[in-house]
Amino acid sequence: MVANECRDKNGMDIHAATKSFERWLSEQVRLVRGDLRKKHLAMRADPFSFMRATYYRWAQQFVELDAGISRATKVLAVGDLHLENFGTWRDGIGRLAWGINDFDEAYPLPYTHDLVRLATSAIVAIELDHLRLSEKAACGAILDGYRDGIETGGRPFIIGEEHRWFKPILQSPQRDPGLFWDRLRKLPRERNALPAEARALIEKL
Repeated sequence: MVANECRDKNGMDIHAATKSFERWLSEQVRLVRGDLRKKHLAMRADPFSFMRATYYRWAQQFVELDAGISRATKVLAVGDLHLENFGTWRDGIGRLAWGINDFDEAYPLPYTHDLVRLATSAIVAIELDHLRLSEKAACGAILDGYRDGIETGGRPFIIGEEHRWFKPILQSPQRDPGLFWDRLRKLPRERNALPAEARALIEKL
């Protein structure tokens, strides 16, 4: 999939796009080269992992799609939207909510952008046997959900009040919070002091 990718109209392939992106990124933040190598290895694991790790390439190629898709009406979009960018949190009054939980690439984009990217991630997951739906059913559910979200104001699911059917899914053994924290605790501790600016921003939140 990666090696056979065609060059775009600017003559850039995935390797050139990645080098360009990482060069730009290094001008914005200090890169940890070891972590970057781990990311490159993870990108090779499967097509879904590759898609998750290469939003910069998606953004370059989306504009080359048919004008009806790539130049549709702009809205505030998530940007890097895919199946794994949905999760749970506790809202302001402690209720368990489910919805989109990753907004660090949010930007005004054609409304089609999020729909196409989310549908693409679903199709890739189906091809990898990670999602047991037909492609047509998955795309139909995404479109129905998008329309419903517009009609209801884009509210997250509140588990236990409006969407009780969802609760057993969240209680599966694979979603055990203890496993998540166990993995987190095994990571090496940061030995440098937290920068004063970062501490101030965190405490402000």
